[in-house]
Amino acid sequence: MSPTPLFNYRRYWAECFGTAEFLPTSRAEMDALGWDSCDIIIVTGDAYVDHPSFGMAVIGRVLEAQGFRVGIIAQPDWQSAEPFKALGQPNLFFGVAAGNMDSMINRYTADRRLRHDDAYSPDNVGGKRPDRAVIVYSQRCREAYKDTPIVLGSIEASLRRIAHYDYWSDKVRRSVLLDARADILLYGNAERAIVDVAHRLSRGEAIADLQDLRGTAFLRKSVPAGWTEIDSSHVDLPGKVDPIISPYVDTNATEACSTAQEDAAPALADTVQAVRILDPRVARKAGADSDTTVIRLPDYETVKRDPVSYAHAARVLHLETNPGNARALVQRHGDQQVWLNPPPIPLTTEELDWVFELPYQRRPHPCYGDARIPAYEMIRFSVNIMRGCFGGCSFCSITEHEGRIIQSRSEDSIVKEVEKIRDMTPAFTGVVSDLGGPTANMWRLNCKSKEIEENCRRLSCVYPGICKNLDTDQSPLIGLYRRVRELDGVKKVLIASGLRYDLAVETPAYVKELVTHHVGGYLKIAPEHSEDSPLSKMMKPGMGSYDRFKAMFDKFSKQAGKEQYLIPYFIAAHPGTRDEDMMNLALWLKRNGFRADQVQAFYPSPMANATAMYYSGKNPLRKVTRKSEDVFSAKGLKQRRLHKAYLRYHDPEGWPAIRESLLSMGRKDLIGYGKRHLVPPRQPANWVPKKKQPKSAPGKGRLLTQHSGLPPRKTQ
Repeated sequence: MSPTPLFNYRRYWAECFGTAEFLPTSRAEMDALGWDSCDIIIVTGDAYVDHPSFGMAVIGRVLEAQGFRVGIIAQPDWQSAEPFKALGQPNLFFGVAAGNMDSMINRYTADRRLRHDDAYSPDNVGGKRPDRAVIVYSQRCREAYKDTPIVLGSIEASLRRIAHYDYWSDKVRRSVLLDARADILLYGNAERAIVDVAHRLSRGEAIADLQDLRGTAFLRKSVPAGWTEIDSSHVDLPGKVDPIISPYVDTNATEACSTAQEDAAPALADTVQAVRILDPRVARKAGADSDTTVIRLPDYETVKRDPVSYAHAARVLHLETNPGNARALVQRHGDQQVWLNPPPIPLTTEELDWVFELPYQRRPHPCYGDARIPAYEMIRFSVNIMRGCFGGCSFCSITEHEGRIIQSRSEDSIVKEVEKIRDMTPAFTGVVSDLGGPTANMWRLNCKSKEIEENCRRLSCVYPGICKNLDTDQSPLIGLYRRVRELDGVKKVLIASGLRYDLAVETPAYVKELVTHHVGGYLKIAPEHSEDSPLSKMMKPGMGSYDRFKAMFDKFSKQAGKEQYLIPYFIAAHPGTRDEDMMNLALWLKRNGFRADQVQAFYPSPMANATAMYYSGKNPLRKVTRKSEDVFSAKGLKQRRLHKAYLRYHDPEGWPAIRESLLSMGRKDLIGYGKRHLVPPRQPANWVPKKKQPKSAPGKGRLLTQHSGLPPRKTQ
């Protein structure tokens, strides 16, 4: 049954108070609105910016549109519960979020060093959110009003919904739901779930009874009667984990994008029992209904002590992420069980338009005065045109959080938002800084068949090759670009989101439109590496796609009479990367004239497949067994810094480490002063190690450039 559209719910009685200019952040603002209390209070680790690129604004405005009175507590002092009482006790629940970023990634570098800045805080000041913010905020909310339900959300909660490897403590932590002592966790884009939670609580339902909502996690004591339990809690037992579909399978058939049937498994009895079946077709033939089937993952205690079981659990979880065929998951934590319902149904175009057309003020709350919030400055002239990503890159959290089914806004809705920017946003000069999202060029690209899409179990639609069932025609995007750049008051439309260049080359006319009209001197793309071994672990295409795109880019730039540059980005120390791979990448960079002034080292974010590789030494992109493929990862600080040094082959700071590495690999031929050499045999006469140099101001750094003077890389 299709879910109720977000705009078709009966509004709550408090709609009579109307729409707030800004959602209130103080008692005085509540009084001005005539409110005696809030129905819902959102606690967030970001400064409050009333803009659809900020999670607290989206959820707040969605709930307001349902008739609820919503307050915001932004970046509270977490040392006591008092700041969490600022708006009084909410009538329904606290919504707790870390913000647009995971708090640990926001606060620490890939080398676990504390950052001194925060793009989501006024004047870029760091330290305004705690480590593991959703845990701390939830505990303070519980101290403030112990009987008020707590609903967890944001990407931080989403990526920690089961037992997960925590890079900063170098151990497996249990589900954040337990540590936060929250009542329910919403994962992914949570508009549907949060609206249902609010309305059902307002009708008097207990939050403990909300156990049928998609995209939620909660605690249970046991598997309910009537459910079929599929046991996947062990490694190396009869039965197999579904393989990634072969790119050579004929995907015209409905079942082709589903996994191939594997070894026969025991038949299911009518009663609740545990049997090892992981192929959904086998389960269906045995009489199991996917709506009442749950897969048991290895428990927390097992994955904590056994890295191979952790990799197996990661694989099973990622194979159950398609809303069309995913089944519930359960994982035991001591005497409690964390239950994950299947992912949320993606929003329709009409619903997404509705969400983005709510009455956002498109600026920070007035309480911040003239303070600059860098994250807002970056996006205030940009428009988000879609959600989701079917790339499935193993190191990226976008697909894990937003899903791989693209949710696209309508062209008319996008144009309306550009007109709002033109008419409402101070300092707009006529330049739209981006029309994009998680990627620049997946707008309106989906599976050609709804039936195939709902049965598909691939982790990526574009790796190891582009699926023949994927619509890759970017002609509609060309039309959108042209319509926006022809609007009155719009001088130029830039594309700043990351470009999926292996898709772009499928529509040469798109590349021509992009290069001719929408590149501001340079265009960022992300090959991530030059070597096959790390690329296969990243689920990224080979350099042949890059070469093909570069040829088109150069050709169309020349035709347009423009001097423009491609800026490729690379990852150091990704699982599957050995010293030889980094050496070859450094040679590629030198041959092509690139100098990386600041590099990106692999960051093991919770729940990512690449993180499972890093922790377990196994490859969850394939069947996991005790004897399955081993994956090398650079873990020690010395080797991780060496890999970064190879990317900065031109920096004398890294030359000693590179020389030592080259000698150990028998590549003395790359040490010298010639063009074919990577590093010179000795340090410059006036060289001073960085640790003896004066420290630069915090928060400043140089980024990847091909030629000096280019702007820095835009980061998420």
